Amino acid sequence: MVALAYPDVIAGPPRPSRILTPRSYSRHHGEERHVVQGGGASLLQIKTGDRVTILNDEGGQPVEMVAAGLDGRIDAAILGQAPNGSAAGLKAMLAAGETAGEGLGRLRRGLQIRGIDLAKAGAIHLFGADSRAGDSAAFTALDDGWLLVAAPGLPMTPDAQDTATPVTVLLKRASPRLVGQFDLPDPLADPVLDLRVRSATAESYFVKAGDYIQIIDVDGRQCTDFQCFDARKLDKGIQHALDVTTSRTLMGHAYSMPGLHSKYYDQDWVPLVEVVQDTVGRHDAFAMACASKYYDDIGYPGHANCSDNFNRALKDHGVDPRPGWMAVNLFFNTNIDAHGVLVSDEPWSRPGDYVLFRALTDIVCVNSACPDDTSPANGWYLSDIHVRTYSGQEKFSRSVAYRPTPASEPKMTKETAFHERIAEKTRHHVEYKGYWLPQVYSAHGAIEEYWACREKAVVLDLSPLRKWEVTGPDAEALMQWVLTRDVKKLSQGQVVYSAMCYEHGGMIDDGTLFRLGRDQFRWIGGDDYGGIWMREQAEKLGLNVMVRSSTDQLHNLAVQGPNSREIMRRMIWTAPHQPSIDELGWFRFTIGRIGGPDGAPVVVSRTGYTGELGFEIFCHPKDGTAVYDAVWTHGGDLGLKPMGLAALDMVRIEAGLIFAGYDFSDQTDPFEAGIGFTVPLKTKTDDFIGREALIRRKEHPVRRFVGLEIESSVDVGHGDSLHVGRAQVGEVTSSVRSPLLGKNIALARVDVAHAETGTALEVGKLDGQQKRLPARIVPLSHYDPKKTRPQS
Repeated sequence: MVALAYPDVIAGPPRPSRILTPRSYSRHHGEERHVVQGGGASLLQIKTGDRVTILNDEGGQPVEMVAAGLDGRIDAAILGQAPNGSAAGLKAMLAAGETAGEGLGRLRRGLQIRGIDLAKAGAIHLFGADSRAGDSAAFTALDDGWLLVAAPGLPMTPDAQDTATPVTVLLKRASPRLVGQFDLPDPLADPVLDLRVRSATAESYFVKAGDYIQIIDVDGRQCTDFQCFDARKLDKGIQHALDVTTSRTLMGHAYSMPGLHSKYYDQDWVPLVEVVQDTVGRHDAFAMACASKYYDDIGYPGHANCSDNFNRALKDHGVDPRPGWMAVNLFFNTNIDAHGVLVSDEPWSRPGDYVLFRALTDIVCVNSACPDDTSPANGWYLSDIHVRTYSGQEKFSRSVAYRPTPASEPKMTKETAFHERIAEKTRHHVEYKGYWLPQVYSAHGAIEEYWACREKAVVLDLSPLRKWEVTGPDAEALMQWVLTRDVKKLSQGQVVYSAMCYEHGGMIDDGTLFRLGRDQFRWIGGDDYGGIWMREQAEKLGLNVMVRSSTDQLHNLAVQGPNSREIMRRMIWTAPHQPSIDELGWFRFTIGRIGGPDGAPVVVSRTGYTGELGFEIFCHPKDGTAVYDAVWTHGGDLGLKPMGLAALDMVRIEAGLIFAGYDFSDQTDPFEAGIGFTVPLKTKTDDFIGREALIRRKEHPVRRFVGLEIESSVDVGHGDSLHVGRAQVGEVTSSVRSPLLGKNIALARVDVAHAETGTALEVGKLDGQQKRLPARIVPLSHYDPKKTRPQS
């Protein structure tokens, strides 16, 4: 009876919150992860007792390692090893210059600073062409020093598959680095100013017009408020700070959103700074710096805050104190939810992440190291911010970070092999999948580019497409398992368009598969995860196959339009055992050269994304200029024009061609994306991932992919709702004003109850109810539904 007087309890002490994050994102684990890109190298500091593990991420990638003491003397004994080869691959990459790999210019500078001379260096060689994905080698550092890890590789010809791929270096520190003990990354150039902003403080500094400002998150997940003033105005007593509302308005952003604007202005519309590089991508550029009122109101009176720290730091510049400061809150992960409420979480930044600004006039700047330890704003740990400035004589390319997966190292935006020539024709570029691509060309405009594609010919850059080399005895078995198409029916030299699905039937990607040989394939899609997924499935099944990325080894131009065959006929030479351009059938490829047997090697496929007759040319980046020039040499008299992404969107929507993130996602199966023809459920006799789910989805469809004609000239956008009466029955996925048809058209996903051709719908604008645009369902392809033009 006594026991009944006490309530039941949950036994034991409390358990910590379970939060799953990428390993490189978590703190205090004593482990570091560094990725060395294929064709690149990295320099790392090691200390006595550190455990170094080298992972062959994708297989088949040789590695060269050079160890050196703190005095710069080459000494493999630091790792308890003796050299077993030369550092020829590493030295060849460094001699080739910046184009040979990411960051090699900075690496040369880092070696010089540390007195490391590779002239007679021996190397520790690891792995070989037959190494499998995930193979590893481990070493223990016997002394303090430096470790140089290289993943060398020669330029890959388009018909070969000997690509250079990444390797990962895992460092298990004998003495884990705590907050405040991370090494700063090497400077981007010789600094003019090196300034540490200590935790919970702020510092001011002066920057000349044209100079660069690098703001570094030293330990990761530490926010910093940034503010600046026109220095000449301050001299006159005019205290006009950077104004985020003015900046947002002038940059064309009607609503606040996470991220950075390209430029920032003061209230008089004077441009103060522009963004040059950003390794994070997630910032708060709309709210205010934290102030005393914030802490007072939540029960922490007297708490240190950025606004008061700003006031102290700016006092010597004659700036009057303010109770709260407007600022650009770098690394602060603030969002605005669907109800317009500010919400925040831990920052995305990791140790060494930075933003690089350029001063557009002489400015006085101030940076804080945010003191908020009452919320996740700084990851619950306070640390330092570091500021470096560089001379305006330095050259830094514009780039933002792209992470293919949460655990990936950031990849900065790159220029394609054709960028130098394209930049002569337009300055209007946009970032797409880690590369700069032209949006529209200055001399023509999207409409003229569109008509050139429909009537004559265009050339466009599609290099960001992800390429994967799939080789080995089980290559066919893997592709048959991960793709919906029947790969066994594919002949050498043939291409097939396919979907790649998860087990639940949702799409990972769509793309084209090239068969280069019996056990040799090349998958070309839009998503980095496609290759990772293939490798995961191969490992799970124990298949003898390698899946290696070759995106950086193969850049591609598309030549599209009625005159494209004649351009290709003039410029492409093929050997007798390869199809000529005239012999090349739809969805087939040939291997050839530009101009003759000694020209740049290329692979040419009769494929495209425009709904017109067209070809794609794949080449190594070193041959990009030669290929681009050849297209213009042979197409200039045939009405050839360059085409950007804006015009490409017009032609692909007219042709009913789908685009990831708009027309399909992992919530969409191929039937709901309008590509059910890629799923031969009745004729493919081998099982494949998602088959059972796709059978169920096909037999019990919920939504259907359709075309729309809109009886209004009002613009329609992705995500606009579709209604029958008050009820929403679907949404627009892609839309464009068709120059050919003279009306607004769209691709849409609609409930099967209202998906018949001819059904009248209404497009909802504003809140979906107050403004409607009449529309009706039409066949999916508004232009050439039988695909007679690309097959011509």
